[in-house]
Amino acid sequence: MARMASGSPDDALDIVQDTMLHFARLYANRPEGEWNVLFYKILHSRITDWYRRTAVRRRFHDWFGKPRDDENDEEDPMARVADSTSPDPAEGVMRQEFTGALQAALRKLPLRQQQAFVLRAWEGFDTAQTAHAMGCSEGSVKTHYSRAVHALQIKLEEFQT
Repeated sequence: MARMASGSPDDALDIVQDTMLHFARLYANRPEGEWNVLFYKILHSRITDWYRRTAVRRRFHDWFGKPRDDENDEEDPMARVADSTSPDPAEGVMRQEFTGALQAALRKLPLRQQQAFVLRAWEGFDTAQTAHAMGCSEGSVKTHYSRAVHALQIKLEEFQT
């Protein structure tokens, strides 16, 4: 979730590390059954904070005409490593294309829709847990999730069979 929100593996690791430290400091004594939801609630706050800091930083850089950090795009060396998990190269290519298209489509969604989709579809949270983690009502979760699914279906229709 942090990687999708930030678009940067390094920023995502910083966000998750900050989340874990805050979580361990405040909620280590809470029952284990509550940890998942509490962790994602803190993660949501940290991602929102990251967006705010990034917006301020971008305004500052634009104002002074300095290049941004994201203008230093280098190729990921791991992208050139062969995928040994798929014996069928065509299937591997299709999976890779779908994964890339899904990640790109998720990045284009509004933050709340991204979070609702990841928590519901990938993490398996129910509506109440997602609402608690996101700090909103269950109806809001249902709306964000529905909009996310609909937008993703449209953007990924070429992969549907």
